[in-house]
Amino acid sequence: MGIFAPEQTAPEVSVIVPARNEEVSLGACLESLVSQTGVHFEIIVVDDGSTDKTRHIASSFSGVRVISPGPLPPGWTGKNNALAAGASSARGKWLLFTDADTVHRPGSLARALAEAKANGAVLLSYSPQQEVKGLWEKVVMAVIFSELACTYRPSDVCDPALPAAAANGQYLLVYREAYEAVGGHRSIAGSLLEDVALARAIKRSGKRIFFRYGGDAVCTRMYRNFAQLREGWTKNLALLFPSPGTLALTRLAEFLILVGGVALFFALLMAPRPASAFIVAMVLLAVAGRFARRIAKAHFSWESNLLAIFGLPVFTYLLLRSRLSHNSGTVTWKGRTYRGSNTGVTAGVK
Repeated sequence: MGIFAPEQTAPEVSVIVPARNEEVSLGACLESLVSQTGVHFEIIVVDDGSTDKTRHIASSFSGVRVISPGPLPPGWTGKNNALAAGASSARGKWLLFTDADTVHRPGSLARALAEAKANGAVLLSYSPQQEVKGLWEKVVMAVIFSELACTYRPSDVCDPALPAAAANGQYLLVYREAYEAVGGHRSIAGSLLEDVALARAIKRSGKRIFFRYGGDAVCTRMYRNFAQLREGWTKNLALLFPSPGTLALTRLAEFLILVGGVALFFALLMAPRPASAFIVAMVLLAVAGRFARRIAKAHFSWESNLLAIFGLPVFTYLLLRSRLSHNSGTVTWKGRTYRGSNTGVTAGVK
């Protein structure tokens, strides 16, 4: 089957890539998308006011349409404005919203479409395999994604009898009729967690959603330095968890128990107080075992899993920073500052 649907023929899927200053990652993303097979599709890149080579890179791919979303309307986030513009320009029966920092496995688009249909879902979302290369990424990303995996269990999200709803905007495939029926991105214009807000709206409408870890379909490297990581998670973390302050203190206490427990264990051995050391060792094993089981749910490498213990205080810092930013009503992302109600539209839910 052809890669792109002819202009006179409506494609089955419209792939929409919002891009704002994504020259580092967009090329690899589009290379992986244009090579998809097994389904007729189109690709639309929404250049959201980029000041780098994003538009030039997108235009260099034959068959890829590049559009601009227009001025940012009051009360809208930049990404929602870009996604809504892409959806308005799309011709497909299905819409795949995917980020510019994603890389798609060969044949994944056709398989995702088949999986959505097989599960009777009008929205399918994958949590991509996370690529981590820098030290800060390796230390903290596994901690964050393990928390997400435990808080938003795919089995609950996929169960139509439960209210739990979640999605990952890095890969979100939605049936156009269902998308438009809930108002699309216009209905969640001010949300900083547009993926989750859309999933919640569709599930509330009585339609089925499907969500799982999708490392077999897509991978991504979200951040390339600590400044990007801090800004991104400051935007999101306080919105992802219902009690961010409590969670932050809990994870800090876990870190102190693990590190302090090891020191106490060796101090008791040297005392010598073997009986007390044995009790401390049993407590440490229980806490460490629970921590290891939780981290394993994030699907990271063994190296990241080992370093994750040092990610606990970093996670605490990021979570509290996010909470303070949202409480103050000011959040910065991609060169834009969102104030007031924009920062709290989806606070406490994912």
